[in-house]
Amino acid sequence: MRHLIDPMDLSVEDIDRLLNLADDISKHPEKYREVCRYKKLATLFFEPSTRTRLSFEAAMLELGGSVLGFSSADSSSAAKGESIADTARTVACYADIIAMRHPKEGAPYVASQFVDIPIINAGDGGHNHPTQTLTDLLTIRREKGRLDHFTIGFCGDLKFGRTVHSLIKALSRYDDINYIMISPEELQIPEYLKKDVFERKGIPFREVEKMEEVMPELDIIYMTRVQRERFFNEADYVRLKDSYILDMDKLKNAKEDLSILHPLPRVNEISVKVDQDPRACYFRQALNGKHVRMALIMDLLGVSADED
Repeated sequence: MRHLIDPMDLSVEDIDRLLNLADDISKHPEKYREVCRYKKLATLFFEPSTRTRLSFEAAMLELGGSVLGFSSADSSSAAKGESIADTARTVACYADIIAMRHPKEGAPYVASQFVDIPIINAGDGGHNHPTQTLTDLLTIRREKGRLDHFTIGFCGDLKFGRTVHSLIKALSRYDDINYIMISPEELQIPEYLKKDVFERKGIPFREVEKMEEVMPELDIIYMTRVQRERFFNEADYVRLKDSYILDMDKLKNAKEDLSILHPLPRVNEISVKVDQDPRACYFRQALNGKHVRMALIMDLLGVSADED
């Protein structure tokens, strides 16, 4: 039984296949409208989500399948103390595939040990978010035409941002990528990423505190929110928060073909004026998430448009 728990569960060949399928789905949606007829996706979301949950549901519906599930732990038997294993076992009686988001790291992996249907990790704590990673990879490939030979800056909360961690791990298998980490000292990438990814693979990276000093170098900037609740004191947050707001002034020295990505939701870390700039990719990125999740659902269920 195949699951997707960690982005490293997928080989480079797997990723290429999924991205190619996602591209075909976006170009020829009519081919795929019935491939998941009579199949059911269960969305088990133990914490809030907009894009991930709705894109999974839209993906399954556009494949001709149906959806069941819940959007918060309060509306499930978890509120009564039911274990992850029991929830997964029960839902597996009703569905063909599960997408699970959970605040505890490793929860989707635990669930996958007790079921005989595929489980997709839709985000577990500060750990992984593999379908967002596929979304990001598809976006980069569509915007740049490649997944190698570029400079990417990750900006904001790099310590707790699971989307950042997942994307760094996935990109580490591609050639000639320059990594620049833009964050306050308090929110730098975790030591395990430095040791297990960059140092172990001999991949150089830089850490800086101001985006302005590296903006002219970037082909891609991946924005995340600086989270107020992560700071030890209010003074540090106030001192640093405005340094990580991307506005038109900070884009003055950026490349004309810069790609601005953000996993969303946005709070104030990207000015709304940037939305009109053709370099802003984040809403295209959200649409890409539906296409790549359609491809993943098909892949894990073993269905094909060719079968029709």
